[in-house]
Amino acid sequence: MAGASLICPETVSRVSSILNREAKQFGKKYMFDGNEETCWNSDQGSTQWLTLEFPQPVQASRIQIQFQGGFSSRKCVVQGGRKGEGLLPVAEFYPEDTNSLQTFPLGDVQLEKLKITFENSTDFFGRIVIYQLDVLGEKL
Repeated sequence: MAGASLICPETVSRVSSILNREAKQFGKKYMFDGNEETCWNSDQGSTQWLTLEFPQPVQASRIQIQFQGGFSSRKCVVQGGRKGEGLLPVAEFYPEDTNSLQTFPLGDVQLEKLKITFENSTDFFGRIVIYQLDVLGEKL
């Protein structure tokens, strides 16, 4: 299974929330910085999400994600689509509540934007903590 990271400096990311609005400490950029000491930490709430908009169409084959145990999602729903169009279902996966890096297949879907919704957080308050997130595949 080949596939390089599709996330680049031109990829636009958005997240549902940041803990106490402390972007300097818990901001979304920390999911992509390759540093295992830093993380995105969402605020409280029942459903958290993140979106990625790629600078060109991509064929996404896998998602790699590393949660903090106790702050993971029991169910992740992935949607994707082209810019200017609605999002369509792509995949659902059920991560383990661990600190390890987990990989989930997406089935080689072509898209320009991607949304991951984190349902049923293992945290009582609905917070999600992600140390690493990557989307692997090919640029088209």
